[in-house]
Amino acid sequence: MQKSKTLKGLLAVSAVAVMFSTVGVQAQTPTSAAQNSPIGQTGSSARLSSGDEKALKDMAQADINEVAAARIALSKAQSSDVKTFAQQMVKDHGDALTKVQAVAQQKGVALPTEPDAKHKAMAAKLEKQSGAAFDKMYMENAGTKDHKMVLSTLQSDSRKIKDPDVKTLADAHTPVVEQHLKTAQQMSM
Repeated sequence: MQKSKTLKGLLAVSAVAVMFSTVGVQAQTPTSAAQNSPIGQTGSSARLSSGDEKALKDMAQADINEVAAARIALSKAQSSDVKTFAQQMVKDHGDALTKVQAVAQQKGVALPTEPDAKHKAMAAKLEKQSGAAFDKMYMENAGTKDHKMVLSTLQSDSRKIKDPDVKTLADAHTPVVEQHLKTAQQMSM
């Protein structure tokens, strides 16, 4: 029964990922048109407020952290459900990071390129675990705690975003992160 719920949750995540991909393409279309105009060619970060720049960096950092942890899980997880969850994290957060990078490049914003210190420390702890202990630690940290924190940050940043491209990214990230959190919480039961 639990496996059925998990699989249904992962199917829902996949459906949301498809929606996310579609929204991401739409988000890039107006910017692409802007690039063909003289105004769009400046590439200056002055076009974004510090809050919008922070939101882009927050999204990139969250995606980088999730992909890094999920890659560890793909090699160390014992449970097939945890491995399936990790595969979904690599796909969804990898796709999201690509979209964030595209917008950041258009806006002239330099993004982080590796996990932050907190997640490097978590990765080191995860590397020392194996079997069920690894699965539990990964799902508690990268699954539940990280997605709660990312969702909170996204919601907070989203209320302040002024740039329409950054706002579209945040709005597309939010339901995906909500679904990841929901799936992680169901798996932890």
